[in-house]
Parts: sequence; structure tokens; C-alpha cells
Amino acid sequence: MHSMDAADTTAILDRARGTAEVLSRGSAEVDRGLLAPHRGYRLIREAGLLTLLVPREFGGEGLSFLDYTKVLEALATGDGAVALGFNAHNVAIGSLCDTGGSPLPAAADRFRTWLFAEVVEHGRMFASATTETGTGAGLHHIRATYRDTGDGYILKGTKSCVPLAGIADHYVVAAREEGAAIADEVSHFVVSKDDPGVSFTTAGDATTGNAAAPRGTRTATLTMSEVAVPRQRLFLGEEGLSLFRLVREPHWAVSGCLGAYLGIAESILRLTVRFLRSQEHRRSSPTLQADVGRLAVDLEAARALVYSAARLVDEEKGSPEAHTAVHAAKYCMTELAPRLALGAVRICGADALTGPGPMERLLREATFCSVLPAGPEACLEYVGKSTLGFNMLDTRTFDW
Repeated sequence: MHSMDAADTTAILDRARGTAEVLSRGSAEVDRGLLAPHRGYRLIREAGLLTLLVPREFGGEGLSFLDYTKVLEALATGDGAVALGFNAHNVAIGSLCDTGGSPLPAAADRFRTWLFAEVVEHGRMFASATTETGTGAGLHHIRATYRDTGDGYILKGTKSCVPLAGIADHYVVAAREEGAAIADEVSHFVVSKDDPGVSFTTAGDATTGNAAAPRGTRTATLTMSEVAVPRQRLFLGEEGLSLFRLVREPHWAVSGCLGAYLGIAESILRLTVRFLRSQEHRRSSPTLQADVGRLAVDLEAARALVYSAARLVDEEKGSPEAHTAVHAAKYCMTELAPRLALGAVRICGADALTGPGPMERLLREATFCSVLPAGPEACLEYVGKSTLGFNMLDTRTFDW
């Protein structure tokens, strides 16, 4: 991917802001379970945003990581949950988009051509399905398995907290080889929602999905019961690449979502400011003015760190410095969320958080940042090991 010229970037950002404005009109109803989240993703498709990361030579926009972060931020100011769900599509395909312009082995090239055609020509949406109950997103302890049938693979297992459940057309699923004692070599496969043996189970009402996640992401459990996939749906056409890819391309899994959380944080600040402007006696309080200033400074510091890390990914993709920067940025955002929540409560009072409303919803969405991998302790461990001189490109450095 490359950095686009200013006119291209401005046009795409304007499109994202326009989509965000429309998304904002239904976000409350989706969050309360009164409206299915499918509408938001239909708007994403209609705005032509699915192809943002696909390289230009394959018919996409070829957006850089930094520009993508800014687009996601703009979308999140309208609906943070939809922005997070949209990011799940880009996390699933992002590493493949990074290969644009690079020659690949024949099997990998066929897979890349197929996947990009699915997105560009057919408007298909992808999502990542890695997390499992009890093990999170750690690949070494994965329980989902596959077996080779000669002309394809059979997958079985359960994935928890899968975003875009039933909305995305395809899911990139991680699995270890059947019979292996530990998951030393994990592979990724693409399963389709219509494949026989694929099913989704939601927690509670089908509209709301998993109660722990923002409702608009349509998060659920995916079960694979002897799902047969053809050989050409093995990610990059080669088994055992998953750990290698995670170690050498962590920016998508770790920090792809950070633009969305910047947008959510910006929305919290805007609501807080709007609240105070409606009450002149409180707006004039030096104490509350300092509180708002503190929130604004915290947000700008986080934005600077996130943008800097994204820029480093574009300029030095694959470098230990870029990897360390994205982990630092993710940690910063997980720390910012509770500070924003406490600050908003202190400034607006508990009444602003009573019952369903925009502030209550935004604070729930903001605190979910620490749940998504990598968690705050994992981020600090990564930065610490990098600072201490560990080889961050060695798969044995971490218990992935």
C-alpha cells in the first residue's frame, strides 16, 4: 500500500464523514436492540469502502495504514460499533493487501487474486475468527482443528466473539492440524457463512449478539461441524504460516482498531463539551475548564502516538521499531478509555450516564478497547522485551 495524494485522501475522508453522519442516525436504535445492525454494513458497502485497502492494481483504493486509521476514526464519530465491525473486515484481509506489488508463489498468488476479486468484483465482506473461549486469541493454545483430505480440508471447532456474525460473507479461521499435541504450526482458512456445517449462536436476542461487545458489531459464536473447504481457501496456499505472520505483521491484529477508538474518544469529548455549553454556570467553572483541558490533551497525545505508529508501519513495515510502536499505541488507547470515562462522569455527572443514551453507549464502546488483543499487559510486555533487546522477530519470544 502507498500514501495517496492529498486530493485522493480528502475525497475518501469526505466519503467516510458522510457515511458517519448517516450511521449516527440509527446507532442508538441498534444499541438498544430495536434495529438490526445489518443497515450499517449495507451503508459501508454502498459507500464503496470495502475496497479501501485492496491494492490499486487489483481494483482497490490502495490506502496506506495511516490514511486507513484516519478513515476509521471518521467513521467512528458516527457509529463506533460499526467502525469496529468494519475494521474486522480489514483486519481479515489487511496482511494480504500489504503484499500488493510483490510477487508471490503460484498458490499464494491464486489465493490473493481470488480474495481481491471477492471484495472488488462481488462486494464480499470478510471477518476474522480466531478467538476461542478460555484461550483468547493465543494461537499456541488453539483447539480448532483441520485435517487434509487430499483435495481440501475439513475444519471443526468453535470460535468465540466473532464479529460480523452472519453479516460477513467469509471468515478467516485459525486452526491447528488434527492430532498435533500443541499448535506449533497454525494455519488460516477461509470459511463461508453458507458452507454446510457453519452456524452462529448469539447470546440473548439475535439482534444484540454477544453482550460483552458493542452490539453493532454483531458478535457471536461460530461453530464449525466438519466443514469442508477447498484447497484454494487455505490462506496464502501454504500451511503453518500463521505464527510467522503474526510475529512479522502484528500491526493489523494489534492496532488496526485504533482509529475507531480515536473516533469514539473524540465523540466522548464532543458530547462532554456540548453538555457544558448548555450550562453556562458550569462552563464558566475553572475546575471544569481544567478537566476538559485534561481530556483534550490526553486525546491529542493519544492521537499523535497512534498516527506516529501508523506512519512508521507505512515507512518501515515489518521492522521491530514499527511493531513496538503499534504496541505502545494500543497500550496508550487502553489507558485513555478509563480516563475519558472518569473525566466524563466527573464533568457531566451521573445523570448523563443514567439509562440508554449516547454517552453511556460511548463509554461502553471505549472500555472495550482493553478487551481486544493485544491486552494492556501483553502490550507492555512486548514494549519491555523490545527495549531490553529481545529478538522480536522470533516466534519463540512470546507464548502466542
